[in-house]
Amino acid sequence: MKGPDEACCLGVESTADDFGVGISAFNGEILANASSDYIPEEGGIHPRKAARHHAEVADKVLREALSKAEIKPSDLALIAFSQGPGLGPCLRTGATVARALAMYLDVPLVGVNHSIAHIEIGKLKTGAQDPVTLYVSGGNTLVSAFDSGRYRVFGETLDIALGNCLDVFAREAGLRHKRGMPLGAALEKLAADGEKLISLPYIVKGMDMSLSGL
Repeated sequence: MKGPDEACCLGVESTADDFGVGISAFNGEILANASSDYIPEEGGIHPRKAARHHAEVADKVLREALSKAEIKPSDLALIAFSQGPGLGPCLRTGATVARALAMYLDVPLVGVNHSIAHIEIGKLKTGAQDPVTLYVSGGNTLVSAFDSGRYRVFGETLDIALGNCLDVFAREAGLRHKRGMPLGAALEKLAADGEKLISLPYIVKGMDMSLSGL
């Protein structure tokens, strides 16, 4: 068992198509990051099929993360899991895995807000202090900052989120999700070769935005 200064936290991420396990030391050092992607046969993510994938790969991904971190399960002092927002069946699978591990190791279990975790890991990796954040991930497109003891939303999409917008367009354009090349990355690769820039109207004033119709 590591000493108090060397104790580690294991986090389980299962909000959508990825099942991931990350391990960090209490000083913020990232020791491991392992994941497995659910690749839909066609169309978008099917929540129940993704949850089944997560359950099937959980043991493998957990072992991979522990191996990368070069630690034993007994070195873990805390288990965390993504509590939402996300897809219900996927979230339940991750929560079940995390709860079972915490009970087996007899360590605390902490539910983490998925959106706040995105922002906090960005702050940790960049060293940013008190940033105003443009948070674009899956079903979220918003402007946020920490104010008066909590994260607050200062602006957001009034209709479709950017990630969902890009996924819908990519499927309509005939692109398919491939391992190592999600739809957003495939679109970015194609856009890099584009030559025609289309001007879009500025229709919402202030910090909100509207992406419907793109």
